[in-house]
Amino acid sequence: MRIGDAEKTTGRAGRLLRALLAVLVVAAVVVPLVAAARPDIPAPAPAARTAWTAGTLEKTYAANRSNAELASEMARDNGDRHRAAADSALAAPGRHLLSFDGRGDGRATEVLGDLAHAHRIAILVPGSDTTLDTYARFRAGADALYRRLTREAPAGTGVAVIAWLGYTTPDTISTTVLTPDRADEAAPELRAFVAGLRALTGPDTHLSLLCHSYGTVVCARAAARLDADELVLLGSPGTGADSASGLGTRARVWAARGADDWVADVPHTSADLFGTTIGFGRDPVSPAFGAQVFAAGDGGHSDYFTPGSVSLANLARIVLGESTEVTRAQDT
Repeated sequence: MRIGDAEKTTGRAGRLLRALLAVLVVAAVVVPLVAAARPDIPAPAPAARTAWTAGTLEKTYAANRSNAELASEMARDNGDRHRAAADSALAAPGRHLLSFDGRGDGRATEVLGDLAHAHRIAILVPGSDTTLDTYARFRAGADALYRRLTREAPAGTGVAVIAWLGYTTPDTISTTVLTPDRADEAAPELRAFVAGLRALTGPDTHLSLLCHSYGTVVCARAAARLDADELVLLGSPGTGADSASGLGTRARVWAARGADDWVADVPHTSADLFGTTIGFGRDPVSPAFGAQVFAAGDGGHSDYFTPGSVSLANLARIVLGESTEVTRAQDT
């Protein structure tokens, strides 16, 4: 490398690091004020979990609906009408909750479809700012995918979609969104969930993890011991790995980014600062990463599951195993 090229590379790295530090400074000021303004939300302890079997699923769903209804009543008594409404929606008849925890930002895992008899299952892992208060938006994406899958699945192929809000997501304006700490906490939870799902469905069921934004960091942290067939990275800020093979997964790794996704402007670098890793490294849609890059259309960061979109069509093809029909990024 020539001296001039080296100086340019060093300059770019320095600018990227300064950008990350600037975000840290802003977050250090803003986040404590936001957190201080957020009151605790009372809720019951989660319902006791039992092993999932075809015979126990309905009891599990019913127990978690009851827990969500109680959480709604407690939130309403506490004057939090927004959370009360969110919990009440989850408690409605017909909602299939594998888990629910109304405490704090909240957690929920919801099934769309007949889980016990599904041949192909998609698990959605969300990114930052996903809580029980914003869960309806996350669930809408899962519903859009489920509707598309049921239309396009071959006759006799059962499908299910799982909205997995199984961890405490970081706030977009926060220091936590720049580090892998939340992902490191979430990874064992995701592995345990997938292991329990495998025990229910058996080894022949095809599992696809569709991971969005900071959720791609969660999936990457869990990937090495995650029994999945497809790993899809959507709008990723990076995974902490330099390559798809560096994730250590047997799953086929896919990646996509919409043309209007602001995450393209996020510095795809990482640095150690005071013993903490800041940033997530190489861009998963870059050729050097080695993922199967597919087209996501003109959408923005929150548009990957928009009905009728190029992205949703390709996600359905991946889940259904129609890999040769997936539109590659270079084909658009």
